[in-house]
Amino acid sequence: MRIISGKQKGIRINAPKKLPVRPTTDMAKEALFNILNNNYYFDEITVLDLFSGIGSISLEFASRGTLQVTAVDKHKACTQFLAATAEKLDLPLQMITSDVYQFLEKQEKQYQVIFADPPYKFTNEQFKKIRDLVFEKNLLATDGMLIIEHGKQTDLSKLPNFKKERKYGGNRFSFFEL
Repeated sequence: MRIISGKQKGIRINAPKKLPVRPTTDMAKEALFNILNNNYYFDEITVLDLFSGIGSISLEFASRGTLQVTAVDKHKACTQFLAATAEKLDLPLQMITSDVYQFLEKQEKQYQVIFADPPYKFTNEQFKKIRDLVFEKNLLATDGMLIIEHGKQTDLSKLPNFKKERKYGGNRFSFFEL
């Protein structure tokens, strides 16, 4: 995994093999950030990265100067690895070790971008629960966007607030807006 742009552009991150992660591919991440670059000034937004794993998305946002990036993952080894990586690269990140659903239930802060990269083996109901909690708890800012990464076998287009899907190899990004 590498950081594509920003103050840490080109830095490669090698996660320990024992971590339960599937990082977003560089090709898919670059395409996603091209879309986001057309919608936001990174230094003016706050981001919530759910199921953050080793932090590929969080580190990319932080490298690009995002105001605040909060990364949530239930695996302590992942949040520890991300915290150590962020400190080493001098990137401001807030890491939270928590079940994502429990975190969302208690959350009150709004974000411009909420990115969720749950396991691809999730059921449609588990994906739907992420979308439902974000919208029921009013966690998106007025100009906000929820992006859920998933595999090609998952179709989220029937969920409320769905706007579009983008495909990059085996990766899919479903976009939801107010």
